[in-house]
Amino acid sequence: MINDILAAPARLGPVRLVAVDGPSGSGKSSFADRLLAELPDAELVRTDDFATWDDPVAWWPRLVDGVLTPLQRGRPGRYRRTVWSGGVPRSGDHVTVRVPHVLLVEGVSSGRRVVRPRLSYLVWCEVFDRAERLARAVARDGEECRQPLLTWQAFETGWFAVDGTRDAAQHRR
Repeated sequence: MINDILAAPARLGPVRLVAVDGPSGSGKSSFADRLLAELPDAELVRTDDFATWDDPVAWWPRLVDGVLTPLQRGRPGRYRRTVWSGGVPRSGDHVTVRVPHVLLVEGVSSGRRVVRPRLSYLVWCEVFDRAERLARAVARDGEECRQPLLTWQAFETGWFAVDGTRDAAQHRR
């Protein structure tokens, strides 16, 4: 897959944009971390740096305006990270994203339909057992997140059904 990513055309100006998408608790973060370690000259942005329980996907313009558009123009991007503490999101530090050869965007809705024309590669990660995904997410985020995660998972089900992300992916795991 690394060779496929590197052989794909850059569609975000000089940058190959790779999305690692799928439902919560499916191993997207771990997979993206492994890709980041294997890809030369890559940067990673996580959708968890943008999303909140109340705003699971409408934050997208912040990513476009702060990161994708500047990188497309060959300039560094910048955004304010959402920091999660005890299941509560708050505004964090600014993050600068240099212009890389490959930008990995990891997280729920990273491969959404609106960005697909700019994507060089789309990876779909999924654990099919919803209870297992919930258990993994609660283990990661804490028991206080169980109820918000149940609501989040219900939202994801509808989002992915409408967006068709899984079917658009070049790689599924």
